[in-house]
This record gives sequence, C-alpha cells and structure tokens, in this order.
Amino acid sequence: MGQSFPKVKIIAVGKVKKGWLKDGIGLYAQRLPEVALLEIKDTEPETEARKVLESLKTYDKLVVLSEDGLQFDSVQFGHWLGQEASGTLVFFIGGPTGVSQHLKQTAYQVMSLSAMTFPHEVARLLLLEQLYRGKTILQGGSYHK
Repeated sequence: MGQSFPKVKIIAVGKVKKGWLKDGIGLYAQRLPEVALLEIKDTEPETEARKVLESLKTYDKLVVLSEDGLQFDSVQFGHWLGQEASGTLVFFIGGPTGVSQHLKQTAYQVMSLSAMTFPHEVARLLLLEQLYRGKTILQGGSYHK
C-alpha cells in the first residue's frame, strides 16, 4: 500500500491559449481529480500576490514556483508530497512578469521545476505531470519506471 497523496490546489496566472497545452493539462487534470485548478487574472505581481494570500485557508501550505527555488528530482518530489499529506498544498504559478518577492517570503516553500525558465503555461503542464508522477511513485505504480 502506498503513501497518501495530499490535497492540492494550483493557482495559475492567466489563461492557457495554446491547444496542445490545453490538451496536456486536460489529460493530467483527468488523472488527478483531487487537484483543483484556479486561474487568476494576469495583472501585476503584487496584485496577484494579494489575491493568492486572500484565497488561502488556515491549513493551506503555499508553494511558490520560481526558478530560484528548491529543486527535487521526481522521486524526491514524490516522497516530499507523501510527507505533506496534511492540509492542502497550494502551488502558485506566476505570470510572465514574475512573482512578488513578498509572496516568496510568505510561502511555506519556494520550489523550482528546473533551473531553466519556462513560459507560465508550460510550467502548469510540467507541474501537473510531476504531480501525477509523484502520485504514482507514492502508490508504487509503474508510470515512473
């Protein structure tokens, strides 16, 4: 029997416009029914930060995605997810103008998907894929192999 997968919410700035990205995001969203996805309007980092902070509930753990954050490999990320099974992990993907420094300082964790920089739409797909991979690692599934 595998470890528990935490409740997850993804808050992402802007709408996904490219069809191939919508398809990929839709595929992983179907595979991860326990993950909620919320889009907020693309404004400026401080306004986006305020919206994110206002949306958090008492037991939410904010994880801000930023290229300068902590990096995991997929297995480490899966195990980290298993250790975070209480409360809700709220991942924030900023827009093209970046993430507020205040939001990074307030976050439970600042995490990087890669040392490389990706468009925020691509980061959404990559995060969902890694969440699915992490879930299968926790459950001992074959997807990661």
